[in-house]
Formats: sequence, C-alpha cells, structure tokens
Amino acid sequence: MNGDFMFGWNGKILRVNLSSNKISTQKFNSEFALSFLGGRGFAVKILWDELTPGIDPLSPENKLVLATGPLTGLPIPSSGKIVAASKSPLTGGYGDGNLGSIAAVELRKAGYDAIVIDGKAEKPCYINIEDDFVEVVSADDLWGLTTFECEKKLKQKHGKNIGVLTIGPAGENLVKYANILSQEGRAGGRPGIGAVMGSKKLKAIAIRGNKDISVASADDLKKLGADGYTSIKSREGYDFWRRQGTMMTIEWSQENSVLPTYNFREGVFDYAKNIDGYSMEKIKISQRGCPYCNMICGNVVRDFEDRQVELDYENVAMLGSNIGVGDLNLVSTLNRLADEYGVDTISVGNVIGFAMEASERKLISERVEWGDYKAARELIIKIVNREDIGDLLAEGVKKASEKIGVESYEWAMHVKGLEVSAYNCHTAIAMALAYATSPIGAHHKDSWVISWEVKTDRFGVNRSKAEKVVELQRIRGGIFESLTLCRLPWIELGFELEWYLKYLKAATGVTFTMDDLYVIADRIYNLIRAFWIREIGGWRREMDWPPQRWFNNPLTKGPFKGQKLDRDSYSKLLSWYYEVRGWDENGIPRKTTLKQLGLDYTIEKLEKIVNLTP
Repeated sequence: MNGDFMFGWNGKILRVNLSSNKISTQKFNSEFALSFLGGRGFAVKILWDELTPGIDPLSPENKLVLATGPLTGLPIPSSGKIVAASKSPLTGGYGDGNLGSIAAVELRKAGYDAIVIDGKAEKPCYINIEDDFVEVVSADDLWGLTTFECEKKLKQKHGKNIGVLTIGPAGENLVKYANILSQEGRAGGRPGIGAVMGSKKLKAIAIRGNKDISVASADDLKKLGADGYTSIKSREGYDFWRRQGTMMTIEWSQENSVLPTYNFREGVFDYAKNIDGYSMEKIKISQRGCPYCNMICGNVVRDFEDRQVELDYENVAMLGSNIGVGDLNLVSTLNRLADEYGVDTISVGNVIGFAMEASERKLISERVEWGDYKAARELIIKIVNREDIGDLLAEGVKKASEKIGVESYEWAMHVKGLEVSAYNCHTAIAMALAYATSPIGAHHKDSWVISWEVKTDRFGVNRSKAEKVVELQRIRGGIFESLTLCRLPWIELGFELEWYLKYLKAATGVTFTMDDLYVIADRIYNLIRAFWIREIGGWRREMDWPPQRWFNNPLTKGPFKGQKLDRDSYSKLLSWYYEVRGWDENGIPRKTTLKQLGLDYTIEKLEKIVNLTP
C-alpha cells in the first residue's frame, strides 16, 4: 500500500463549506488510514486537526464529520453503519454516534469515505450527492418537516433507493440532544449532532452511489461474507434474537435489578412485563434492519395512535420504566414522536424523568407526575419547540439542574453533560465506571460490561473489572466504531472477532492482528481525551465519576434492596482504570503514553493547559 492508492478505502473525503458553497474533495494517504481506520478514528483526527480550540459548537466554525470505515458497505455481516461526529453542543467535548443507514453504503459507493461539513448556509438547505456530482440545494420546502416527512419528500424527488440523513424540528430549534435520523427509526448522534446540523441550516443529506468499492480480493470477501452470514444463522439464540432483538433486555434488566425506574431510583419496575419483549411480540407487525444485516433488531409495532414505530430496549426503558409508563402502546407513541421530531429517545426519557422528579419535589411549577403519558407527550413537544419549561429541558439535565439548583444535581443523571442510558448501576460498579469513562459521556455503547459483571463477581472490586472495561472499550468503541460495523453479531451471538481480521485482509490486503487494532483503539481514545482537555481547558478526576444518586440513595425495592455504590471502592476502581490506560491520577494521558501511540503532536498543546507527567 502506498500513499496514492489503497484497497478497502476509497481514499477520498468530500468537503462542503455551506458559507461559501465551496465543494471539494481531499485525498488521504495510507498512513492516515492505517493509523485511524475510519469512522470514529477519522472523525476525531479531523476535529483535532481542524477545529480552533474553544469554538462554540453551534457556530459556523464547528465541523460535522460523517465517516465510514474500510468494511462499510461491503457484503459482510452488519456493514451498513456510519459515524456522525462533531464538537458537542450538549457536553462541550467530543461527541459522536453511529447509525445504520443505506446512506452509509451509498456514500462508499459514491466514492467517499467521509464528508466534512463546515460553515453555515444563509437559508435552509440540503446536500445532494450522486457520485462525483455534489450540490447544495434549497430546503425551504423541507424546513419544519418531521424526519419521516423530509425523507419521504427527498425520495420522491431523487428516487426511493437513495440514502437520507435528516434532522427534525428538534435539530432546527437547536435542542442540545437532537440527533440524526434515517429510515424512520435509525438514529444516531446523541450528544446533539442534530443540533449542529440545525445550526448550519442543513436539513438533510441525500446520497446515491453507483461505483464499486475497490477491495484487495473480491472473491475472498464474497466467500468470507457468505460464510459469516451462515455462521450467524447457525448460532444458538439466533431465532430468539430474530423474535425480540434488544427488547429481550427488558426482562433481563428486571431480573437483575438494573432496569432504570423513576429517574434511576430503582432497578425494578412493577409493570415491566407490560413493556418487555413478550409484550412486544404480541403487537409486532414487521421488522426493519440496517443494510447487510441478517440479525435484524428493529421490531415494528403499531402505537397508541395507530402509527408504525420501531422499538428497541433503550428507547422502551427510558420512555417506559424510567418515567413510570407501563403500557407498551403508549411508550411506542412517545418513541415515535421523538424519532419524528429528531430528538434522542434516551436523553429525552432521562430529561422527562428529571422533570417528573423536580415536579414531585415542587422545584418547578409544572405538575408532571410519574407515569403520566399525556404530560410526557406534551413535554416532548414543548422540548422540541423550546416552549415554556421545554426551553430549559432542551438544554439537557446538567444545565437544567444548574438552573433549578437546590441540590438537584444529585439526581441529575448524566456524565459530562450526556444523559445516562438505560442501565441502573446501584449494584453494577464496573458499568458505572464504563459510563463515567465513556469518551462521549454516559453511554453504554463503548463498554457494555454489565452483562459480564452480573455473570461474574458482581459485588467485587478488583483490577480485573477496570481491565475488562478497557478491553470492551477497545473492541466496541475503538474497533467497531472505526471499521465501521455493528457489534451485535459479536455481542449477542458470539460471532468471533477473528472474522473481522479476515474481512480486513480481504478488503484492504493488509494483515492486521488484534494487538494492532488494540493499539489503534488506544490511539483513538487518547486523542479523544486530549480533545476534551483542550476544549474544556483542563481535566479533573471528578469528570470521570458517575451520578451521585448511585452513591447517595440506596435501592428501596427488589432483590438488592438497600444497596448502593461505595465511593472509596469506585475511586480505587477508577485509579486502576487510569493505570491500565497509561493516564495519571487525574485522568490525563502521560507523555510516554502519547508518544507510544504516535500522538506526540498533542503534547505541546496539552502542556499549555495541564501538567503532563512523564
């Protein structure tokens, strides 16, 4: 592989400046590709290199990066993912999310591995891409539409087989946890990436590609892909997965007392059976999935308003048990509204839970009681439109708690400003560490360690837990987020990681080992941490702590009644985590760590902000 030609990668980034309407392409070399792979790796490197430190995330100077990886769009299991990244308006640090979408495949077939968008359009617009033809088009007739309506209109105009990424009114109104939607339910970008699009007056991106993706050995890839699909279908649990997908996790979380209930007060919900996978099966009408997936997880039901909606665990837990709604038809309606308006279902469920508790404590004038579906529905609309209390809640629970005060920060469920996703950690200290050290804030995607923790030494506090969190971050957040592929075949069905080494060899012609990929993953995580330090002007150990509720308020129900996290134990675990990562006691990468990972160029900038240890 040389600097001008490579297999697996297209070697090209599309750049669009919405202020000047300048459209260009940029080639990248093999060193960039081999050092960062794609997806999240490409995104953080571009943002580190190109953003002026300290910019406002909603200013024209911020950049939106949409990036794929060397395996995206190839005929192998679950290869239809794209990463959307930017400086987060919700947290002020690095923010990203992935979503499965035809757009990921079409971008690769159009000849690009990534899109970088900066500037701000004078009027609403969308970007239309068809191979080498790229244009910025007026979106006056699309602005204000829901994500479902916008995608439908663009497909009527450009053809039903295009890939579409779009925002809804939440993104237009700069809700800090607005996200990006595709295919009426595929969503990504929890840390407000949809708001970044909205700030640029960018309503959507439509993509069609007609080119072949160049690979080192098409024959090997075809055979390996077919074998992989066959292997997945033969796995124990495949048939049940096809029945319930991630919805099976409701029952598992209830049994293990980790189901978020009443703003994470409890780990069990009295009406869990009404919202679990078996209840979902009774009303299920179809399934949806991402491109190239044969273990489809999108279960489609009809909601309370007789509209179709796609369900999964996180959405149902956060808009169900976490706010006390125990009717799946009602939960489905809240889920669908969030998807249509383009607001993250996890964060909005967290925010509503916070509002319900604030109302219970009489800290806000609005009466929003636990389990009140109508009030929750109204709150979503107010948040999206920034009306009344919705304007404050649109800022996220961190900002809302700062405004409300009265120690509400103790039950504001977030880390670094990003709302906690759907696992209660009163009795899961390793998962609390995973949330606290996730590179985007409190999200489960980087290290879903809770399953391992529950099956092993649940209440132990030892170095192996810190090592397991790092191992999973390397695999889930480093490798899968950069290849860019869905991790569910590996997680749920035990599809071995060796498959991906074979796919990489067939696609790129380069032989990678797992150790090679771990180094790349560590490089990405350290660069993300450097980005955070640069953007927020420092780092404190407390930034890597989970919400206070899990330390202060023991569970009052379920098999682990009376349990809560211990501060000294957590601090010890965090120190072990820092040691494994090669970071100092404050969570700042050491000079030797940065040098070993080829990140020497970060040292001079970081030394102006923090003290770097050798």
